[in-house]
Amino acid sequence: MILKNAKIMDDTFTLVDACLSTEGERIADIAPDLHGEEEIDLTGCVVVPGFVDIHIHACVGADTCDASTAGLAKMAAHLVTKGVTSFCPTTMTVSHEEIEDALATVKACMDDRPFGAAIMGVNMEGPYISINKKGAQKGEYVKNPNWEEFKGFYDGCGGIIKLVDIAPECEGADEFIKKASKLCTVSIAHTDADYDQAKHAFNIGITHATHLYNAMSGMTHRSPGVVGAVFDDERVRAEIICDGFHINPAVLRVTFRQLGEDRSVIVSDSMRAAGEPDGISELGGQTVYVKDGQARLKDGTIAGSTTNMHQEVCNLVRFGVPFKQVIKSATINPAREIHEDADIGSIKVGKFADLVVLDNDLNIKMVIARGKIAVDNR
Repeated sequence: MILKNAKIMDDTFTLVDACLSTEGERIADIAPDLHGEEEIDLTGCVVVPGFVDIHIHACVGADTCDASTAGLAKMAAHLVTKGVTSFCPTTMTVSHEEIEDALATVKACMDDRPFGAAIMGVNMEGPYISINKKGAQKGEYVKNPNWEEFKGFYDGCGGIIKLVDIAPECEGADEFIKKASKLCTVSIAHTDADYDQAKHAFNIGITHATHLYNAMSGMTHRSPGVVGAVFDDERVRAEIICDGFHINPAVLRVTFRQLGEDRSVIVSDSMRAAGEPDGISELGGQTVYVKDGQARLKDGTIAGSTTNMHQEVCNLVRFGVPFKQVIKSATINPAREIHEDADIGSIKVGKFADLVVLDNDLNIKMVIARGKIAVDNR
């Protein structure tokens, strides 16, 4: 397959006039002029890398913690229509047995891949968080960091855990961070930590922040908090929910400017109501009420999102964040966080042919996943 007459966002994230050819699942060539049997004219379009969502619990009625291969397949098929070509199903703070079942189910889907977005591994959001900042996580399953338990999860699922959350002020956190960071990315999340505790955690192995601003101490002029610690440390990337509801658009502009091109990561953090009409839904065993696309618990606590990566990309461009940074934040930056950037996250010869074709209004015209056309809206 050869894509012609489009602007290609190359591996430096510069838009260039070029043709792109695929062979099997991979990108075979990028050159000014290529010819072959199957040529696709993309005049007026831009080709960017497939989006990578590393924090997504659920969508279209299916949830990672349902431990259902059919549910994960439904998620993968839906996500690819939104330009997501890779994702990490994300668990909640639920019981030990439910986490084990979810991990085993994800592993089964990785071994026998369903149509759509590729599953890259699991993100564990909880249970090792602060009860004081649990947000929409279920309090009865919150616990202190337990390295032995986590190692059992990790080994039991064949090492597919790509990211794990932790509140670093909790008992047992130091040992957990030092050991878990040798296996996967460790993220500061749902935490009551202050600036100094956060900086200490970064010094011993935390390199990621989960849904920046949400469920953590904010930054003021006298108390920098976790947010200030993230801004102040070049070693840490931060994921951000960009639906314009979790974080005000003006704050999003400031945040992306402060983090720069290489430390900002877009995530959906979506729950099962994403892609569904407003109404009553569920997250982590708790009833969620969705109105005007905003998901909340009965007490008003925000409960995940109903957005998707494509909508967030469109939001950020509309809010005034530079297009190059937006695309990097949806592709190569999350790929780096899960250590899969050798294969996904940018357009480069030898990488997977995971591509999204956008028109001038950022509408999705085509999605190519692992070298096959998965969506064709031309």
